[in-house]
Amino acid sequence: MTTDNLRIFLWVGLLMLVWLTVQTWTTTFAPKPVTAAASNTGAPDGTAATPATAAPLAPPSLPALPGTSPSAATAALTTLADVAPAVAAPSTRIQVRTDVLDLVIDTVGGNIVATLLPAYPVHKDEPDVPVELLSTKPERLFVLQGGLRAADGQPEANHLATFTSPTTSFTLAPGASELKVPLTWTSPTGIVVTKTYTLRPGGYEIDLDYTVQNNSALPYETAEYLQMQRLFTPPNQSMFDVETYSFNGPVAYDGNKYSKLDVEDLPTTPFTQTVVQGWFGAIQHHFLAAAIPPAAESWIYNGSFADGKFLVSAIGPRQSIAPASSAQFSAKLFIGPKLQDQLEATAPGLELTVDYGRLTLLAQPMFWLLDNVHNLVHNWGLTIILVTLLIKLVFYKLSETSGRSMAGMRKLQPRMKALQERYKDDRQAMSTALMELYKKEKINPAAGCLPMLVQIPFFIAFYWVLLESVEMRQAPFALWITDLSSKDPFFILPLLMGAAMFFQQKLNPPPPDPVQAKMMQIMPIVFTGFFAFFPAGLVLYWLTNSVLSIAQQWRINKVLGAD
Repeated sequence: MTTDNLRIFLWVGLLMLVWLTVQTWTTTFAPKPVTAAASNTGAPDGTAATPATAAPLAPPSLPALPGTSPSAATAALTTLADVAPAVAAPSTRIQVRTDVLDLVIDTVGGNIVATLLPAYPVHKDEPDVPVELLSTKPERLFVLQGGLRAADGQPEANHLATFTSPTTSFTLAPGASELKVPLTWTSPTGIVVTKTYTLRPGGYEIDLDYTVQNNSALPYETAEYLQMQRLFTPPNQSMFDVETYSFNGPVAYDGNKYSKLDVEDLPTTPFTQTVVQGWFGAIQHHFLAAAIPPAAESWIYNGSFADGKFLVSAIGPRQSIAPASSAQFSAKLFIGPKLQDQLEATAPGLELTVDYGRLTLLAQPMFWLLDNVHNLVHNWGLTIILVTLLIKLVFYKLSETSGRSMAGMRKLQPRMKALQERYKDDRQAMSTALMELYKKEKINPAAGCLPMLVQIPFFIAFYWVLLESVEMRQAPFALWITDLSSKDPFFILPLLMGAAMFFQQKLNPPPPDPVQAKMMQIMPIVFTGFFAFFPAGLVLYWLTNSVLSIAQQWRINKVLGAD
């Protein structure tokens, strides 16, 4: 294959990648449907409004308690039916606020029933409308429940039981290291359960602890469980639907492998697994809710799908608590944005919910580099420019070799044109003559394609970093670029990028084939049109790369006298 054909195939391949990428980006950053946005507005004073929630929903069936043979001593104790009327008890809502979370806890079940993220508005131009994750609203149901199961009909503090709270409002005080929210449940037989949430400033990790005091006359057997239920909305295969390419559904980690659960397969192939050091959750673009059982315990995981909702649950080992004794149970929750440093600190493998696709091995170190540079300059746009420069320096020698080859090709242009005129009616002879000329002058025309081959995986990896990294969501740069994750509102960056590509072409020799030469001439126009819909951050990366390539090629041409 001649250099010109190889080059055109590479350009066409890149063009196809860009076409697929622009469809993905357009769908991912299209305006969210109204039902997916938070419906409440900010309070008049500018603070986050109290999350709006519907009436408590009747939860699905409880996960089965790990079985042992029934005990005759506990057969006469209160059954679950005796505590079931607690569902009809008056519901009290408890407001919990930290600097980054705005939660509502329902005393029926003692669970978090609504979650707002004040630091993350749904849209940049509506800062008082925060993202809402957990919700009992029927049209966007997303609940994370937990409790204790008991053996042989003993009363249990499950997510149907009614808890009490010393107050209806908890706020993390300035300078405080943590905020504890205690809830209490007491059975008629003397079982006292204290369910405590612990939140910390700046964090989306929530500790969930149970203290069980057995004041009855009989042993009390119980086990902790966690479960998550969410309404599943199948993605519309549309360019303008955010769910088309961004995974929205249940995920699980078994201590070794991260899995996305196919909701449509769950009715016929339910998910069942015994897991140590794992977790499960539900993710959407940039955000997740996850339940993390204690790492040292073996829990039974289950997943199912019915009535348009998926349910993932996990239950731990049962413990027997002697009369006049107590026991503790614990777990962790993560409800918030996919901040990678917090995910890694919360549980092993939780950072895998930031899905970079098949180029994860390249995208993860790229994000690490971006994050560390950002910690120094505190501007994501400047970070992109500096990281692009660093990448260019890493591949400087490769680019220099390519540039020298292109400069050599440029010096041979008069002789190449002469050969084209001589063999204009015999393309095979012309190709043979050109190859002999390349060999004689010790020029490798394929070397000019190497930077293109290198840029393609970096381009795709950079795209996924911008797509999946919530750290760059709605990040400003300068002047009119107020959001690097969305397109340039005035299309200035794409136009500058197109101009840079045009000048870059002028520094390289044109293809000998007139048809290919014309196609190369219109390539900057085509790319400008494509990149007009790309996020400004990605266009900034490509613009910076093109400008640096122009500077390098100009210098090489100057040194070799190939101007």
